[in-house]
Amino acid sequence: MELDIQLTEHTSKIYIERDARLHLKDYVNLDCKVMVITDQGVPKQYHQEILDQCENGYLYVAKQGEGTKSFPVYEDILQKLLELNFSRKDLVLALGGGVIGDLSGFVAGTFKRGMRFASIPTTTLSQIDSSIGGKVAVNLGEVKNVVGTFYHPEVVVIDLNTVKTLTRRHYHNGLVEAVKAGLIADAKLFELFEKADNVDDHLEEIIVRALKVKKSVVEQDEKEENLRKILNFGHTIGHAIESIYHLEGYYHGECVGMGMMKILENPKIKERLGRVLLKLEVPLEAEYDTDEVIDFIKKDKKANGDYVTIVQVDKIGEAKLLPVEIESLRGKTL
Repeated sequence: MELDIQLTEHTSKIYIERDARLHLKDYVNLDCKVMVITDQGVPKQYHQEILDQCENGYLYVAKQGEGTKSFPVYEDILQKLLELNFSRKDLVLALGGGVIGDLSGFVAGTFKRGMRFASIPTTTLSQIDSSIGGKVAVNLGEVKNVVGTFYHPEVVVIDLNTVKTLTRRHYHNGLVEAVKAGLIADAKLFELFEKADNVDDHLEEIIVRALKVKKSVVEQDEKEENLRKILNFGHTIGHAIESIYHLEGYYHGECVGMGMMKILENPKIKERLGRVLLKLEVPLEAEYDTDEVIDFIKKDKKANGDYVTIVQVDKIGEAKLLPVEIESLRGKTL
């Protein structure tokens, strides 16, 4: 299956096919130097399968985890590209989950003011959400994604078979972003999670529907000036929880799930979401200090002085944006 994201100055092509990684040249021009950026969590088999298709390929393997999305790793990759005389016409290829996609995109978007960039997302989280849309970034200390830009991949190759190597927890973690997509813009997608006896049987439909939600939103608001902010549902509090736990302990999707539960005001929708998250074995809450959450929200890139725009869902499939005082979250939500 093929989807196109049509932007003002760019088109990203998305291909969804099982075992697509094995014939990458059908989707991406590899007749150049290729820097494959991956991490230790991605099976070495995948590393070699990709390199075997590159006549002039190089491999950078980072440690697994959110800590990789940092300035020291970013600088190390830039040094490698410089030493190997990579040009703007050469390719950075992300092979991995959201961390690798964000890091690789930031490298590609900033080295020599922009070079070619493609992605092979290997996790449910990256296939459903982070591999498209153009948001690329690194963390600053424990504050997530606070240094970044918008830089779209030319091609995203989604091989559904790569998620077979994930743990169940990691697999379910990524599905939370699809639950979010359903809540904000696709009621049928949310209902699929409610009604399905086994969501694994519907993986391709889940991914495609979630991608179509994000495609529609990004095409209307590429730089997150207004509408695109609905994609942040659950993320304001979720990112704060991630930061409190030092970007460890809880996965991103788990924190988004908790963030959605905290911010939702409609009790019936909150109850329905809770049942879906429990079905996915995702925690509904975590222990934290409210002052710490408020402090991290104030540092969030979405904050504007003492205010932040939150996303609220009063009807499944529809989202609205509400500017609120950050301190007001202390009493109403946290």
